[in-house]
Parts: sequence; C-alpha cells; structure tokens
Amino acid sequence: MAVSKRKRARVVRGVQYGILVAVVILVILFADWGAIRDAFFNLDAAGTQVPQIFTSALVNTALYTLLGFAFGLALGLVLALMKLSSVPPYRWLATIYIEFFRGVPALLVFITLGFGVPIAFQIKFGLYTTVMLALGLVGAAYMAETIRAGIQAVPKGQLEAARSLGMSHGRAMITIVIPQAFRIILPPLTNELILLTKDSSLIYVLGLAREEYDLTKFGREGLNETSSLTPILLAGLCYLIITIPLSYLSRYLERRTGRKKAAADTAAALEVKG
Repeated sequence: MAVSKRKRARVVRGVQYGILVAVVILVILFADWGAIRDAFFNLDAAGTQVPQIFTSALVNTALYTLLGFAFGLALGLVLALMKLSSVPPYRWLATIYIEFFRGVPALLVFITLGFGVPIAFQIKFGLYTTVMLALGLVGAAYMAETIRAGIQAVPKGQLEAARSLGMSHGRAMITIVIPQAFRIILPPLTNELILLTKDSSLIYVLGLAREEYDLTKFGREGLNETSSLTPILLAGLCYLIITIPLSYLSRYLERRTGRKKAAADTAAALEVKG
C-alpha cells in the first residue's frame, strides 16, 4: 500500500523530533553540570567584570564600530560613484581597491596601519584614527558594491526626469538617485554594521590600555584574571546586545522595502492596464 506524501512528511518530522529529544536527554544525563556552572556561570568572576564591561568595553566597541562604519560609508559612496563613472581610470581604480580590500584579511589591515605605516612613513596614528581607518577601509570595499547595486536599482527614468527639468547630472544624483538608493540598501548596510561590530574585536593587535579595551579584549583579560570562562560569556552576551537589535532592524527594513516594492509594482501594472 502506497504511503501518501503528507503521511510520509509526518513520519519524517516525527523522526527528526525524536532525534532532537534523544540528543537533549543524552546531554542532560551525561553533562557535568557542576563543571559547566563553575566555568560559565561563576558569580564571583562575574561580579569582578560586570560593572566595567558595560560602562567601558561595551561603549568602546560601539564607538569603534560607529567610527569605522561612518568612514567606510563615506568612502564606499565615493567608490561606488567611481565604479559607475564614465571615466575608465576611475572605474579601474575603484575596482582595484574593492577587489584588494575584499580579498585581504582585516587583521592584516590593522597590523599594517598600527605598525607598518608608522615604521615605513614615520606617521603615528592615534588609536581611534587607526580603528576608524582599518574598519572603514575594509568596510568601504563591501559597502561600495552594495551602494552601486542600490544606485543601479533606481529606475533610470528618475534620472532622466530630473535632467529634463534642467538639473545637472551631479545634482540629480545627489538629490534624486542617491536618496532612493539608500532606502533600497538600508537592510544590507545594517548587516555590514553587524559585521564591523564583530571585526572591531581585531583591535587587540594594537595594544590597548585597560580603559580602551573592546569586548573581546576585555573578556580575554578577564579569562586570564579569573581562570573562568564567565568573562567570555559576558562578552558574548554584550555582542548580542548590539547585534540582535540590528538583526531585527535589518529584517524589518527588508520587509518594509519588500512591501513598498510590491506596491510600486502593482501600481505600475495597473497603470499599464489602464
């Protein structure tokens, strides 16, 4: 007797649930909960870390990320416009930059700016400048492609209509095309902000005073001081405090953009029929 697809799907789901329940039971029975509590939920270790991790490390991580994002966004916009330029050398330079910084690990950029540039050119950047440049240079390569795609997604009729009203190409791009492009690319830019938040952990290679620690450096030093993984857990939770709201914001913007696009497509279809 043949089994229907619906019944077969219920059986498959039942097996999957059974495997999941079995794994949970095995973990509960065989895990050393005492060791887990001492390693990850040591209240004494947490008490020595909690005040400073929120007032210093979390704030520093957010500041480093925002500096890098602001610089990267500005540079990414310039690179996107260069990539779309009718002047070939501009396109070549933008392409070389984007491919280079998308292919080079961010850690090498931090090391180069923190140690290589001062040695080679006798130029010493401050901590905030180094972090802003390192995160921004890498982030700009990704944001440039996102911005370029957003600009190209704006209907060409918008630019043509602006030019027909007497606007110059530059003014039309700044006042008409780019604002519409940014509404389209807000979700991926939010995702880039999340990635830069995590990349800010690479600041540890620069050598930091305690008041300059980011979350990862703070958690690592807390691990050495307390011989407990609780500071690492706290650092991870602080990262989630930043990234989870940004993830929800990104999904909200995606849904909102999708609804607006669907409405615009429907209006266009009705106009064609009319």
